[in-house]
Amino acid sequence: MDQQLRVFAMVVEKGHFSRAAAALYMSQPAVSQHIRSLEKTMGTQLLERTNKQVRMTRAGEIVYAHAKEILTAYSRMQKLVEDLSRQASGPLTIGASYTFGEYVLPRVVAALKQQYPDIAPSVTIGNTSSIVDKLRTGELDVGIVEGHPREMQELNAEELAEDRMVLVAAPDHTLAKWAAQDPHDLEPSSVLTVPEALSAHAWVLRESGSGTREAADDALARLGVVPREILVFSSTQAVKEAVIAGLGISLLSQWAIRRELNSGELQALDVPRLPHTRQFSLVTASTFRTRAMNVFLELLQERRELTGLEP
Repeated sequence: MDQQLRVFAMVVEKGHFSRAAAALYMSQPAVSQHIRSLEKTMGTQLLERTNKQVRMTRAGEIVYAHAKEILTAYSRMQKLVEDLSRQASGPLTIGASYTFGEYVLPRVVAALKQQYPDIAPSVTIGNTSSIVDKLRTGELDVGIVEGHPREMQELNAEELAEDRMVLVAAPDHTLAKWAAQDPHDLEPSSVLTVPEALSAHAWVLRESGSGTREAADDALARLGVVPREILVFSSTQAVKEAVIAGLGISLLSQWAIRRELNSGELQALDVPRLPHTRQFSLVTASTFRTRAMNVFLELLQERRELTGLEP
């Protein structure tokens, strides 16, 4: 049956019996026989044949959609069984949301390659929804995403690390000077509340839909802050550069600002009820794992100091 499904899927994707036969290194009569046998098993016509191309019937569309899932699962099963007798090696597809993927994951992958040179990692960075979709379709082996979204309910998710979102400004920004003041040294009439002080300045934030923006919006709502102006940039690097240039203040991951804090380009502001914390989750689609995936997950757990946290 799996061979019939494989032939059927190839005919659909190539749109022609002869092209499918060439791709499968089979004769065209053999391809036709597999299709007839599958249609007999299904009890209905799956393809409408013309001289130029083939088209799926409604039943064919249903069979094709499930055939792709079956063939993907069959391939994954074969890989897992073969993997039992091997050392940790082979491809490992990893997905991560932007903050973890850009500022933490490269160090983890470097450690992985150093310890297991036969593993070939491939990293995809995207927003949480796209990573979850790729896990669901089998395009990724493991994902690391912000939070624990509802769309992950049918997947296996566990908390991996806690990220601290820090309020930052340029060192010469007026808010940096305000945060450094001791309220006891000021006249009572001149003391601003935190919401007042933070609302009086422009904020530089990521675009709507990003995990960093969602965390910033949550923090602003919790603090009762309504920025007088919001400037939007589509990357964390651009947000950092804008804050350094004095365009405003921002709330950014501790992982994303290490270098700028060390160099003095950015200053972390000590403000009550901040930093804001958020969780990163480790997500997989299956309880069955290759050796390559297992050693990667073990490395994440054993070397959590690479994320800036204690093990």
